[in-house]
Amino acid sequence: MRVLNQRAVLDRLRVGGPATRPQIAKDTGLSKPTVGQALVDLEQHGLVRAIGRTTAGPGRSAMVYEPNPAAGHVLGVDIGRQRIRVAVADLAGSVIARVDERNRCRSASALVRTVRELAERTVSDAGLSLADLVVKVVGTPGVPDPRDRTLHHAPNLPGWERPGLLDDLEAELGDGLVVENDANLAAVGERAYGVARDVDVFVCVTVGTGIGMGIVVDGRLFRGAHGAAGEVGYLPYTGQSEEDGRQRGQAESAAAAESVVALGRQHGLVVKSAREVFAAARSGDERALLAVRDEAERLAFVVASVVAVIDPELVVLGGGIGSNTDLLQEPMEAALRRMTPLVPRIVAGELGDGAVLSGAVAMGLRSARELVFDRRVPVTL
Repeated sequence: MRVLNQRAVLDRLRVGGPATRPQIAKDTGLSKPTVGQALVDLEQHGLVRAIGRTTAGPGRSAMVYEPNPAAGHVLGVDIGRQRIRVAVADLAGSVIARVDERNRCRSASALVRTVRELAERTVSDAGLSLADLVVKVVGTPGVPDPRDRTLHHAPNLPGWERPGLLDDLEAELGDGLVVENDANLAAVGERAYGVARDVDVFVCVTVGTGIGMGIVVDGRLFRGAHGAAGEVGYLPYTGQSEEDGRQRGQAESAAAAESVVALGRQHGLVVKSAREVFAAARSGDERALLAVRDEAERLAFVVASVVAVIDPELVVLGGGIGSNTDLLQEPMEAALRRMTPLVPRIVAGELGDGAVLSGAVAMGLRSARELVFDRRVPVTL
């Protein structure tokens, strides 16, 4: 009962915010003496802290308590083809250190070492060590397979599908490691902190070097039988070769960053990057606007294929390409209306290029908050 009371009090503080002992007793239905003992125990274990006294109202002031954000820390990592982002957050979700570096690695070994180095630097900036972290969540393209400790379907990172890669990451980052698909984490991030807050059924489409989709059903990530739900890059797409479909995915070849450049060139633009195509479209260049329209129609095909199965309330666009929602939304919706009567609301993600990292932190916090309670050890003063 003592443990159950402690959990009830801690859950009340986490959900309802700082409170006094009488407030906690009222909200939990526990007696004031029971709440008082639970607070003593939790404070001894470093899980709650007193933050002052009430000053308003008649009568004696009461001590106000809140969860101790320093009771544990989590590490979030976003491994992308272009950039690697790392953050350390406390149990309140506040990011206390962050590093953002260009990904110059040309092999899996170099990338694993770089992730370790950046993690150590970020943790050091936070005044911690890797051993102090409760949970570490790494977001990456591909589908983690815990059976053979390998990442599948990650063709955009050289060597990243080699056998035993998950073991290599764990050897460098230590225990408490979770490896998750980056599109899934973008969806988690948008639901925790972004445009999909409180939305129970939605998809998050990330379009950049590759294309992926995080699917949330009934408020939970839907991964499928083998973790590959949302690998929409492998949808068939007319005009793409069978080799594209087997290796990279026909839809990905048709709609990811390289295709935007190809579309721009087909319409007469001299461009080297998708960013240049969208910049030209914003300046009113008709050739660029045609390329953007073509890209929007290809993305609409991907969305239409999923909408008929998932029936999402919301489609969130993100990634380097998908973040250009101001240009893509209208032609996407027009194309969807031609394809299907099922046209969900299409919105821009709120978290931008931080969506995956935010999702990694959010996922880490869910586990860490439980683990610090289960592992509670009295604080030595």
